[in-house]
Amino acid sequence: MADRPTILDVADLAGVSIATVSRALHSRDIVSDKTYKAVMSAIAKTGYTQNTAAQNLRQRRANAVLVLVPYISNTYFSEILSGIEQVASSANLTVLIVDTERDHQRTEEFFKYLSNGRADGALLLEGYLPGHVFAQMQKTHGANIPIVTISEALRAPLVPHVGIDNCAAAELAVNHLIGLGHHHIAHLSGLEGIILSELRLKGYHKAMDNAGIARHERQIFSGDFTIMSGENAGRQILMLKDRPSAIFCANDEMAMGLISTLVNGGLGVPRDISVVGFDDIHFSRTFIPALTTIRQPRAQFGKQAAKILLSILKKNPIAASDYKSFKAELVVRQSTAPMK
Repeated sequence: MADRPTILDVADLAGVSIATVSRALHSRDIVSDKTYKAVMSAIAKTGYTQNTAAQNLRQRRANAVLVLVPYISNTYFSEILSGIEQVASSANLTVLIVDTERDHQRTEEFFKYLSNGRADGALLLEGYLPGHVFAQMQKTHGANIPIVTISEALRAPLVPHVGIDNCAAAELAVNHLIGLGHHHIAHLSGLEGIILSELRLKGYHKAMDNAGIARHERQIFSGDFTIMSGENAGRQILMLKDRPSAIFCANDEMAMGLISTLVNGGLGVPRDISVVGFDDIHFSRTFIPALTTIRQPRAQFGKQAAKILLSILKKNPIAASDYKSFKAELVVRQSTAPMK
């Protein structure tokens, strides 16, 4: 036997053909249990391992998945990436993570990986898919375009999406504040032009409208999902004579920056102002005060999206249940209290 065992060595020891060994490795369901066990036993005895690089070359597969993330430093994405990695690793796929910084030109450059053979599919965590990229992928793959969006959907449902109903989740957060007796409720919005920001603003307005609370544009403060924008909103609120009694923030990082500035300015949270965040990042429960927020099952996002992409790559039909929207959950902690 050669220094490195080959598939021929496995076939000889198992008493089957090379084609049967290949079928046992790649199409388990079409060989008998007896044959499968014989092949697995021969592999264990010979120490044979597949040359995946050569196999991928023959199949014209990169065995790699491109993951496009806006601002990878944002802790929100960590659990999603962990979920993706778990599924990808079990399928022997390499994960290529790219920080797009919401730069459309940069995003388009990395989408070229799908056409030049460096990646088989993409998981998109920002709501931008260039039209020409979609057209090219549609031409190549037909209806089975190997792209799945996570958390932030595209404006048009061109590809499968995994996430929550952001409008309903925002409404849930604001209804919590209304239920505590708050009526002067402000909103710290996310980055302008982002569908997540628009949907959460829509949910805020819907809750206020349903409660019969008048809208006032001065109750909307502009943010960009960063702690710094939360701090800036806090400074604006400290200067107001007629301050809101509660604030719904479009994410946790802004809520934390806001609370820090309000407290440093002499206000108590929730004594003077109640604050609700969105996402339930790791620091939310250890922040002082612990943050009331909307929890998203982010690890499940990553796992589900990766499973859908694998199904697409294997050309398997995708069940309608794969597209379901996950349920968001209100987590009540110490940053909200009844209106005094």
